Amino acid sequence: MELGAISTVFVHRTLKEAAQRMHELGLHYIEIGTGGYFPKNHCNPAQLLSDAKALAVFQQTLSDASLKISALAIHGEPLHPDPKISGAYDQDFRAACALAEKLGVTRLTLLAGLPEAVPGDKMPNWILYPFPVRNMEMYRWQWEERLIPYWKEHGKIAEGHGVRLCFEMHPADMVYKPQALLRLRDAVGPVIGCNLDPSHLFWQGMDIEEVIRALGKAIYHTHAKDSVPDSHNVRVNGILDATDFNDTINRSWQFRAVGYGHPELFWRSYVSTLRLIGYDDVLSIEHEDPIIESEEGFELAVALLQRVLLRKPPGDLWFDPSKAGEGRK
Repeated sequence: MELGAISTVFVHRTLKEAAQRMHELGLHYIEIGTGGYFPKNHCNPAQLLSDAKALAVFQQTLSDASLKISALAIHGEPLHPDPKISGAYDQDFRAACALAEKLGVTRLTLLAGLPEAVPGDKMPNWILYPFPVRNMEMYRWQWEERLIPYWKEHGKIAEGHGVRLCFEMHPADMVYKPQALLRLRDAVGPVIGCNLDPSHLFWQGMDIEEVIRALGKAIYHTHAKDSVPDSHNVRVNGILDATDFNDTINRSWQFRAVGYGHPELFWRSYVSTLRLIGYDDVLSIEHEDPIIESEEGFELAVALLQRVLLRKPPGDLWFDPSKAGEGRK
């Protein structure tokens, strides 16, 4: 297993500075933001596709830092009912797929999106409750008329470029839990997989080891990011919370840097359970902890994860279990 990070940790630095700092800390992989919610200061696919010199500089910058790209990140709003928003995302998505093929990158990390509830709505609608009963009809429409058709079409685009789609299970998104991810995967095909980010699952009450076992081979990419409930606020107001992320004292849960939420033992179990289901690939650090400065939090996360990563493949047992009792002391 190898350690990487998403480039937004260093969003205020140049790609060269970000890559060099990652190299100094012993990282071997980088996940690069390419549009959608992410600025394009580290990677602008449309520009790189049209400018061979800029592409060469981009590739040399990563080569100089001995970094490989684990994935291109294109988190955004593909199903937004405003065509200006969804149309811009569509352009970014197509350019990211084309650049991935050119670079030999086989993964995009992204969100499945959230549509309107009925035709003509102007804003997305996250339906989480089956009452009034019309909610269930709207939820069915979102899946059957918007989500599945969209990703059947865009899944073919990705496949045409040799790219797999690694969806992050995220709140305010149609795919926010394993059941939804597997449902979309069943409808579209194995081009759909998971970018496993435990931070969005912890606060919803999920057991991450059980999630890993349930998703199995559908896990194509992983993040290292944490979250924890604030028990004081949960006891009063529950876990669902629209409080500003910066209002830390009043929120029901917080994103935390690795090492400042769940203990090191969890992260040892995390990498071990990933190996059990066959994932022995990149663990990409993301930092959104509002209490710790981003680069400090990133460096603290690297220090912990360097201790728990399993870098070598498991070796053979010193005895053959099929011949138990033969030649053993």
